[in-house]
Amino acid sequence: MGSSDLLCRSSRIGPGEGGLLVSVTPESARWEFISFAVRRLCAGDRWEVSTGDRETCLVLLSGRFVVTWEPGGSTEAMIGPRASVFDGYPHAVYLPPGVRFTVRADTLTELADCRAPCAQRFPARVIDPLECGYEIRGGGNATRQIIDIMPPAFPADRLLVCEVLTPGGNWSSYPPHKHDRDNPPTEVDLEETYYFRFRDTAGYGFQRIYTATGSMDETLKVEDGDVALIREGYHPFVTAFGYDAYYLNVLAGSRRSMAASDDPRYAEFRRKWPPPDSRLPLIPKPPNPHAARSGPRAAP
Repeated sequence: MGSSDLLCRSSRIGPGEGGLLVSVTPESARWEFISFAVRRLCAGDRWEVSTGDRETCLVLLSGRFVVTWEPGGSTEAMIGPRASVFDGYPHAVYLPPGVRFTVRADTLTELADCRAPCAQRFPARVIDPLECGYEIRGGGNATRQIIDIMPPAFPADRLLVCEVLTPGGNWSSYPPHKHDRDNPPTEVDLEETYYFRFRDTAGYGFQRIYTATGSMDETLKVEDGDVALIREGYHPFVTAFGYDAYYLNVLAGSRRSMAASDDPRYAEFRRKWPPPDSRLPLIPKPPNPHAARSGPRAAP
């Protein structure tokens, strides 16, 4: 398996033009579960489609859109706004299988369409930025920010979705870990996509994907809009000095869990991190508008 089987490049359409930027299907990825696409809509554009037999999470990358879905009556929700993945917390919407939905862009909008087949049906819901997680993970130049959108506790059947922000020059997904064996609670078998954006579109980074046996050891140069496909193996990432990186992770597999195994050669780093990188968070968690009403904890 070569690097061309592990990397999907974004379409280079004009900056103000609408269209499909990148698309990964189970057939193109040669795996079982994940479908992933990024779509750009111009102001006023409409996109009408069905979730089919898959649960779906639409993640707003930039702009603002109105989504309407049925059956069960027609439900409408405003998603956004978000200036970019580096300028605000995520807005998203979760839709179960068998739902017809319409997206109408209010302004130039980019959204990620994340899907996986499911056996159980859960209710549709809007995911507000305040519901999304906040974690500063690692230390030193392996510090990064994790923003959970659909963690294991989220009411869904298979999909797991999160965002990761990595300051320029830092390592992420480190120590190298893998999730290609169904061996709970230590590890579960998950497919995964990494969708990359860089604060400066000239930015780049490197994703290594390797197995313990050495049967695969590939290092991918990733640029703005690229998607790395993680079928198996350990998969650390580093972004070039001076270029803050973002990636959207979509995972699905044998169980709805994030359990993973570290490469034992580097696992010790998790037990002795240096102090966190002071540049983080790159995006502060939005303040809870009700926090000031919480009585004795409110600021005077």
